[in-house]
Amino acid sequence: MDMQFPPAAASSRDVETYPVGSASANLRAKLARFLLGSATAVIALAVIALLTFHAYIAWVIARPYVAPLNSNPEDAVGIPYETVQFPSSNGKTVLDGWFLPADSDRTVIFSHGYGGNREEFWVPLYDLAKALHKRHYNVLMFDYGFVQPGGHVTGGVQESRELLGAIDYAEKRGSRHTYIWGFSMGAGTALQTALLGPNIEGMILDSTFLLDPDTLYQNIRQVVEIPRFPSIPLIRLFFPVLNGVSLSQIPYQQVKSTTFPMPIFFIHGEEDHKAPYEITEMLYDNQKTNPYSELWLLPQGHHELIYQAQPKQYLEKTLDFLKRIGQTVSTHS
Repeated sequence: MDMQFPPAAASSRDVETYPVGSASANLRAKLARFLLGSATAVIALAVIALLTFHAYIAWVIARPYVAPLNSNPEDAVGIPYETVQFPSSNGKTVLDGWFLPADSDRTVIFSHGYGGNREEFWVPLYDLAKALHKRHYNVLMFDYGFVQPGGHVTGGVQESRELLGAIDYAEKRGSRHTYIWGFSMGAGTALQTALLGPNIEGMILDSTFLLDPDTLYQNIRQVVEIPRFPSIPLIRLFFPVLNGVSLSQIPYQQVKSTTFPMPIFFIHGEEDHKAPYEITEMLYDNQKTNPYSELWLLPQGHHELIYQAQPKQYLEKTLDFLKRIGQTVSTHS
């Protein structure tokens, strides 16, 4: 006899079914999460790169390359000199320099520019020192603190205190008549220093540079093409974090609106692409009430290269300016 068995029931473990629509939705959700995560990561990396790039710019601006000293006044132009040191007025830095004595109570202090030192061959400072010494001016040539290892540029905030220290040193050496001869940012620093009220009888300012937002942006764009926004706000944000000084501490607005008590001889080139000559014209307009203040604009002149373009005229004009204001002081003393 044949035995027959009923068909076995199918187990739920043996057959599984998935709704097609549910699988597709699950896949889309996973893909969406992946894309969102990837986009977030890309945006985060882009933001980090943007911030790092502008932080790097803020760091580099404050730390220009400065060539080492190559000579000295005696070797370069035959003038005896003394190696000197003196503190800034706030005691934060000690500056190195050369004092070229001329047995006189008149001293000219050179205020060098950004990325330069007390030599600045392209000006050239040795030739100017020789011309001054020949006319019996003591000359003080010194390095701003950013020249030293570990130092950094502050746009005149600390440098103005260092120039005050130089003025104080000259007075301790017997100077009764002190003049500042500044170049580029060193000229802008001289104006910031003059706001602090030291005894300065006159200033010669060549290619005056003020680190305001406009000139900052103009100079950065000559190296790398960046948009003004958000680049300038980001650089200004990082500058105090990395350098200890905020660019907002630079009193450029006050400098632009002040009538200074001493006569000033402004020298600038109309082809200056680092420091707009229009700013120097504005500064001179504030000084027109002083009959001894002057402005010399050289149509083909470039930044800090006025002497090289017109050496004879440059010396004649600057030395005549010092002579005239010196005679005025003598007349009134």
